[in-house]
Amino acid sequence: MVKKIFFIILCGVFVIQAEAQSTYTLEQVIDSAKAHNIAIRKGQRDIHSAKEQRKEAFTKFFPTVSATGAWFNANKSMAKTDVDLSQYITPELATSLSQILPPETLAALSQPMSLSMMKNGVIASVSAIQPIFAGGQIINGNKLAKIGEEVSRLQLQLTEDEVEKTAEEYFWQIVTLEEKQRTLEAVTAMLNDIHKDVTLAVQAGLVLRNDLLQVELRKNEVESQQVKLQNALSLVRMLLAQYCGLHDTEFTLRYQPEAPSPLAFKRDHQQALLTIPEYQLLDKQVEATTLQKKMAIGENLPSVAVGAGYNYHNLLDNDQTFGMLFATVSVPISNWWGGSHHIKRTKLAQQQAIEDRDNNIQLLSIRMQKAWNDVEEAYQQLSIADRSIVQAEENLRIQRNCYQSGTITMSDLLEAQMLHQQALDHRTDAFADYQNKLLAYQHAVGM
Repeated sequence: MVKKIFFIILCGVFVIQAEAQSTYTLEQVIDSAKAHNIAIRKGQRDIHSAKEQRKEAFTKFFPTVSATGAWFNANKSMAKTDVDLSQYITPELATSLSQILPPETLAALSQPMSLSMMKNGVIASVSAIQPIFAGGQIINGNKLAKIGEEVSRLQLQLTEDEVEKTAEEYFWQIVTLEEKQRTLEAVTAMLNDIHKDVTLAVQAGLVLRNDLLQVELRKNEVESQQVKLQNALSLVRMLLAQYCGLHDTEFTLRYQPEAPSPLAFKRDHQQALLTIPEYQLLDKQVEATTLQKKMAIGENLPSVAVGAGYNYHNLLDNDQTFGMLFATVSVPISNWWGGSHHIKRTKLAQQQAIEDRDNNIQLLSIRMQKAWNDVEEAYQQLSIADRSIVQAEENLRIQRNCYQSGTITMSDLLEAQMLHQQALDHRTDAFADYQNKLLAYQHAVGM
């Protein structure tokens, strides 16, 4: 009774663990990898940074408002002069002044006087300057900032594609290793049956013990393969769990064992070329170098601005306020010497970007065609592998019957069993290779 209860408890624990084990499809693995990957988060931050830079460039269209203030106290007056009023007083004026001014005051006017001002004071101003013409630098700078934001989005798309590709490669590696593990389990079961039959035959004196030893050696070889396979599977599971942010490595992958026809994924390469991020980045590079050339030219053109200001000072020991309108024209004369070389450098960079675009467009077209050729080849290899399994199974059946009738040796039977295992493994590898080649083609055409 106690053993029965213990068995029920163990079964319950096993069921709970089985239910707790997570199952993931390929789409779920890819989504988890994108959500967890640090490179994608960095790309998203780069987009936000580029967006803020574009908004910053847009503010250059608005007036520049500034306020300044200053207080000073000098050790002596900054403006000082002597004034002699006697040279301005005519005899007629002196006669008139003598009638209205005391003699002491009239005598003081005939002496030189010292005047000083601006020993201390306060100055303050507020001004707004609106650029009217800046050689196109503001307009082109805004266009360049917008291109920077678009480039960040395209680079994020490339990063997502690379993350998706890596996650899918891990996925199919695990599927491949698990399928090979199932193959080894089937081989082990078959060798156990052969071992049982040969053991009875040896005991009956029908075959030599050497046949039994060959079977046992083959079982040891398969066991060794299982150990290596289990270690490799554990490692890849850890890599996928880390890459996708999974909590543990005890998960199950669900997939469709049937390989879809490649014709369902075929695209017009000329049309697909215009939509892939790599092509768009090449175009953006040409646009950016063109704008950089225009900005280099604009740096050597005159700039015009208008402005308005409001000012205050008390330099003459009384408060003074006034407003004013003004216009400025700035001509960068000295910049022309080095600016011409800067313009030539930007023209060369533009020409290089155009040549790089044209050359890489051809390479992208070649990449698409190669990816499609790889898909077709992988699909054909998968079809061949399917046929090989049927042939290997029939060969193994015939060889086993022949061994039981005593017309072939144990070595021939084990060789047939090994060929059958190789055919199964080859089909597993061909299936995973087809999936990877299909993935590479989808990324190449922007699917």
